[in-house]
Amino acid sequence: MTTTTKIKLNHNSTYFFVGIKGTGMSAMALVVKAMGYQVAGSDIEKYTFTQKGLEDAGIPLYQFSPDNIQPGMTLIVGNAFSDDHPEVQRARELGLQIYRYPEFLGELIQGYTSIAVCGAHGKTSTTGLLSHVLSGIAPTDFLIGDGSGNAIPDARFFVYEADEYRRHFMPTYPDYAIMTNIDFDHPDYYTGIDDVFDAFETFAGHVKKGIFAWGDDPYLRKIKAAVPIYYYGTKDADDFQAVDVKRTTTGSTFNVHFQGHDFGRFEIPLFGEHNILNALAVIAVAYFEEVDLAEIKRELLTFQGVKRRFSQVKMGDMTIIDDYAHHPSEIRATLDAARQEYPNKEIVVVFQPHTFSRTIAYLDDFAATLSKADHVYVTKIYSSPREKYGDVTSQDLVDKINGSQLITEANMSPLLDYHDAVVIFMGAGDIQKYERTYEDLLSHLSKKIN
Repeated sequence: MTTTTKIKLNHNSTYFFVGIKGTGMSAMALVVKAMGYQVAGSDIEKYTFTQKGLEDAGIPLYQFSPDNIQPGMTLIVGNAFSDDHPEVQRARELGLQIYRYPEFLGELIQGYTSIAVCGAHGKTSTTGLLSHVLSGIAPTDFLIGDGSGNAIPDARFFVYEADEYRRHFMPTYPDYAIMTNIDFDHPDYYTGIDDVFDAFETFAGHVKKGIFAWGDDPYLRKIKAAVPIYYYGTKDADDFQAVDVKRTTTGSTFNVHFQGHDFGRFEIPLFGEHNILNALAVIAVAYFEEVDLAEIKRELLTFQGVKRRFSQVKMGDMTIIDDYAHHPSEIRATLDAARQEYPNKEIVVVFQPHTFSRTIAYLDDFAATLSKADHVYVTKIYSSPREKYGDVTSQDLVDKINGSQLITEANMSPLLDYHDAVVIFMGAGDIQKYERTYEDLLSHLSKKIN
């Protein structure tokens, strides 16, 4: 067990989060609050799905203003905000301690058995699953990229999502790392797949005890590190292998083999091959920390997922799924899960492209992957604060998908033509506003019928 001294924060200081509604920032704010410290933060006025957790924790939220910054505060600044942000400038004038989010995370994880989860895709779901399993077995602090975070006294583990964007995971040095995959994403920053690989291999050099990596990923197979690398997957070449896999409409079951040893049968109430792989990674980490296999099996059975990852509601005869998928690989995994759980229903996708650079970089891949749904609707592209325009439109994507259509928030009525079907709203922007409009239409229609 790790014996490094845990960080000692200042009980006399308010930890002020600039950009507190971000998924990582809100999770970190909840962790610091649960540790018993004073926390507040600022952000845009617009409501976000992370806001409720902050409000429930009693964390004051303010709109951006330099007047928020007071003597004695400690600032944690979100990755999206530059040094010329008015609140950061005010903090500098007052001589306050200022951390960037990744730097503060590097401080927070010290003194625990720390486990980072990184990868181009799947890290939030895997972090959530690992946090759930370990929390049921031993005291565990966690920071998940769906805005969830918690800390408890005398925690043994600290599980956190490690973000590769702009190499933000570099200031952290975990005991273990799960690496779900390496893929070319964030084309506004990375120059190509070799640049992404370089970031992951450099981060692998920060890991102190062991790495658990998906065996089918050719780039992860090339990673060199000073610590052992154990591969997980469904092939004989994998150290942790899922065998005799059965996928049904209630979940998945499989046996786990590790270097010739059969760990027995495991069951997860989750769908899609990616969730089997996530479970394998969790089992591998827990095994190396000498967690009882029976306890792992028990905890896996009760995991209900994380926010905005295959989250479901039922309205009448319709199933509505909210999912963060915004890359072709993620869309493929989400559709795979939907086909497993609902093999006899039509699958309708409402997709919001996320950033112009990603849309143009993956235009053909988006079209090919989305075409696997029965019906496809595309919203306008969601731009980011870093990227306001680009040389591509949603119509360019629609033109590549047979039978697809553009859809707007002002006219969601085409979705009312479907009955006893599954509608998946996919995107990393504000896709939920389209979902809410559709749910309002369904509710209004139901009242008229009744």
